[in-house]
Amino acid sequence: MNAVQPIRTYRAFMAGESAAQRVRNAARAAAIAGLSTTRSPKRETGWVRFPYYHHVFDDERSGFERQIRYFKNIGEIVGIDDAIDMIASGAPIDGRYLCITFDDGFKNWIENAVPILASEGAVAAFFVATGYIGTDLQRDRERLLAFYDEGDRLMEFLTWEDCRTMTGAGMTIGSHSEGHVHLKDLSDADAMAELKRSRDVIERETGAPCRHFCCPFGRAGIDYDPARHPGMARDAGYASFLTGHRGANRKGASPFDVRRDHFLANWGNYQLRYFLGD
Repeated sequence: MNAVQPIRTYRAFMAGESAAQRVRNAARAAAIAGLSTTRSPKRETGWVRFPYYHHVFDDERSGFERQIRYFKNIGEIVGIDDAIDMIASGAPIDGRYLCITFDDGFKNWIENAVPILASEGAVAAFFVATGYIGTDLQRDRERLLAFYDEGDRLMEFLTWEDCRTMTGAGMTIGSHSEGHVHLKDLSDADAMAELKRSRDVIERETGAPCRHFCCPFGRAGIDYDPARHPGMARDAGYASFLTGHRGANRKGASPFDVRRDHFLANWGNYQLRYFLGD
């Protein structure tokens, strides 16, 4: 039997994109390019922003490196503990800070993202769905293909040894639940089990504290209940609850309603300027 090959490039990842989707994406990029000319991330201060990614494929390495340098030019890259402490203090934020985060648990993090971060003297928080860490491309093929709702996208996930290597390099491993679940679809007992089990296995496998939870999918009212699940994360012992909603976190923001800005590692600086600018 031929070995199962995971996706290694963004080009392959998007191979199933329809012509209509390509046209829509091109039109959106053109609109953002025009609108970005009036925006600047340096126009205002007093914020913490959380750029977040899912992958850095082999053909996205140069783009990701450029983006890290862009972030360093507009502000200071900080670790997640410092970023959350700034928000939780309630005090005015005295600069522009960026905390880089990743969701899911893909192998290309340690192959591509971590070496670039290390070479730039930067750190990031990596949120893993613990039930997928250590999966095998052959044994778990059908389950891995089902991770994405569309297309034939086979992604390779990290091992726990990878996670230990990452923490040894100064990176943070956080929880993205156990099964990459929609918390809103679960009972309170099952949701709490996802929060606790994922935290416990991360701490056991890495030997490092797991203080931060990033909600899978991250949309309030759709994927999680803002009246229930952030409080459950607090009760489970987490110091933060990160969402998928865009925007800056300023004085008065809650560490249990952290806004983040989704990026692709191959985006141009104009796209970063548009989403980070005022």
